[in-house]
Amino acid sequence: MTDRTAGDPAAAREAGALDEALARIAPLDVAAMAAAATYLDRLTKPPGSLGRLETLLIELAGITGRMDAPVARRTVVVAAADHGVVRQGVSAYPSDVTAQMVANFLAGGAAINALAAAAGADVVVVDAGVATRVPDVPDRPAVSGDRHRARRLVRARIREGTADMTEGPAMSRADALTAIGVGLDLVAELRQTGLDLVGVGEMGIGNTTAASALTAVLSGSPAGAVTGRGTGIDDATQRRKIATIERAIEVNRPDPMDPVGVLAAVGGLEVAVLVGIIVGAAAARIPVVLDGFITGAAALVAAGLDVNLAPRLIASHRSVEPGHAVILERLGRDPLLDLDLRLGEGTGAAVAMGLIAAAVQARDEMATFESAAISGPLDT
Repeated sequence: MTDRTAGDPAAAREAGALDEALARIAPLDVAAMAAAATYLDRLTKPPGSLGRLETLLIELAGITGRMDAPVARRTVVVAAADHGVVRQGVSAYPSDVTAQMVANFLAGGAAINALAAAAGADVVVVDAGVATRVPDVPDRPAVSGDRHRARRLVRARIREGTADMTEGPAMSRADALTAIGVGLDLVAELRQTGLDLVGVGEMGIGNTTAASALTAVLSGSPAGAVTGRGTGIDDATQRRKIATIERAIEVNRPDPMDPVGVLAAVGGLEVAVLVGIIVGAAAARIPVVLDGFITGAAALVAAGLDVNLAPRLIASHRSVEPGHAVILERLGRDPLLDLDLRLGEGTGAAVAMGLIAAAVQARDEMATFESAAISGPLDT
């Protein structure tokens, strides 16, 4: 990857940091998974009777290398940016909504705030390229006993949104690598104060267009097969959206064997930040809970960089966006939930984090057959 940044020292540094993180991503820890499975069979229940919850706990062991993997310190990272392709009339909402919704996240009035609070997760919002200035809102630290969680804004604006990808690359390779670096650095920062489980979410008017383009290129699927209605567009707008994606791919001709190049050509700044979050967390053996379509597209980029990455991801739910099913199949991930969600923001990830916490609580608080003096299953 670094050979593609010759002549750009800053991009070369960012590429080097990405390569270093990727080098730390290992296969799942099979010994920890076996130990977790053995322990679960000792709990006071028929073997395997907690179904997918047991599978989830075994996967957590493989990701973290610990059969007793903790998830107490939970954070949802919501990356935000605007998209120049909106000028092609592909969204039901204007770009101004991106900054307005970021302000809503910081004020605590969005769905992600309520659902993250229910899951006991903090919310960190990253401004990677919101076109209009996000109003100043003070960080809100965690307060003991308060149902509302900590929330804060990370100002890391690389540029004021991407360019129109129908006219050329959405961003430069250097910008894509810089945004990935923002995600890597944020994971490192969060680890300093404690991070056991990270959920990813996004905000950006027009980002389902970028996600559809990324999915089409990286999966080899036709644009029409992976493009849905996003924020609720009508039939005519959806046709225009598909045509826009096809034109962007034709203009840029991204190479699917170069995931960062694809990201630069037809992706988004917030998607690039999420790639960095995913890679950084995977390198640190921290489980990543994906949200829906856009975070799935980021995961598809990240998984293209290292074969060991996809098994370290937890798919929270299956979005109604048609491209999401394609992504999940490519990643080999089965979603925990299917709730017809299509909001984004990390809302599906937050709901799943509550489920993950419940599974861990069952693992840690259930008695074993030995401790409860209950006869175990008969040997056959």
